[in-house]
Amino acid sequence: MATPDGPDSNPGFDTSQPTIARVYDALLGGKDNFAADREGAALYLKYVPDAGRCAIENREALVKGVHYLVREAGIDQFLDIGSGLPTQKNTHEAAQEINPRARVAYVDNDPIVLAHGRALLATNNSTIVVTADLRDPQGILGNEEIKTHLDFSRPMALMIVGIHMHFHDDEKPDEWVRTIMDTLAPGSYLFITDFVDTGEPLQKGMERAGLESLGNGWIRTPERIEQHFLGMPLVPPGVDFLARWFPEDPDGDVPAAEDLEPYQRILMAGLAKKA
Repeated sequence: MATPDGPDSNPGFDTSQPTIARVYDALLGGKDNFAADREGAALYLKYVPDAGRCAIENREALVKGVHYLVREAGIDQFLDIGSGLPTQKNTHEAAQEINPRARVAYVDNDPIVLAHGRALLATNNSTIVVTADLRDPQGILGNEEIKTHLDFSRPMALMIVGIHMHFHDDEKPDEWVRTIMDTLAPGSYLFITDFVDTGEPLQKGMERAGLESLGNGWIRTPERIEQHFLGMPLVPPGVDFLARWFPEDPDGDVPAAEDLEPYQRILMAGLAKKA
């Protein structure tokens, strides 16, 4: 467990700078973070006092999406990029509680995720953890562990949950995602959550917290978030606030957007299917 505060206590990791995975872990109440990460989390809490609840809601949306993909769409393979640390229920647990044979490949650019994940998943032969970066989609697609673990001739779900906001549009992150989706079989799905901009002050506060703590974390309009899905048809209810997003019951009784708490209007989710 990565609990020490000093950079010399774990020479394999640079603990003097916060990382996305570890700040998120700190916001979720995990223990796999260092002083710099907790300082980063504190900045989020300064500008968005309910930032921890946002992180929990994002993880709850991940579970909702995975449950739909397994139960309704019949997906049994997941490529989860920017997976972070498994502080709360993560993709493999959500999928395998419905289909124990579901296979998951986690990808993250933080080496502490690899170290912790492999220790945690030592007895789970259906789940692997790989160090790689969305910025290098060909590196992900060419990774031998991933190619062996997942069957690219069959549909799978590409998970880009809680990571798009950490890339500026100038980097063209949609093109990285497109490179991967173009390789996936017809019937595959793309699952995304992202920070939204509908003009509310707290949304701007989330962006400011990210830029000050991590140097990234941009908000986008709902229309821009829809463009992440590369023109593929969206699963109902489309792109919506996490608290209103129920792909297994899109016509259910959901709260009106104006009735949500301000922190519940910071993130949106969506799912799209490749024809």
